[in-house]
Amino acid sequence: MNSGKTGCELCVQVGGTLLWQDASCRVVLVEDADYPGFCRVIWRQHVKEMTDLSAADRAHLMDIVFAVEAAIREVLQPDKINLASLGNLTPHLHWHVIPRCTHDKHFPQPIWGTAQREGTPLFPPDWQVRLKECVRSRLPG
Repeated sequence: MNSGKTGCELCVQVGGTLLWQDASCRVVLVEDADYPGFCRVIWRQHVKEMTDLSAADRAHLMDIVFAVEAAIREVLQPDKINLASLGNLTPHLHWHVIPRCTHDKHFPQPIWGTAQREGTPLFPPDWQVRLKECVRSRLPG
């Protein structure tokens, strides 16, 4: 975390279970029973928008987002991946990397939409360990 904007939850909290980090950003696993495997890639400094970053920093951030997507696909084999950078409630640059399954609670709607059914994706029992290892194998350090 950094000493960024006072009151910004992503400046003062990790934001989930830490999977990987470097000097610029961190990857966390979000605790969401309906969406196991939901990760966030969080820029460490308090900035609001992608265009607040230099071209090199934007490329670095997106390389990490794509590495996380690839790791989730390899380990969890979801039907779809949703990538989102919203930040309306938390205006601190971060990307959501969300594995989606056709039988999840909201599919085909966004996870913030109206639930379509009861349901939780079923992943192998060791998926968390395997995901952390896979993320780390795809990123430097």
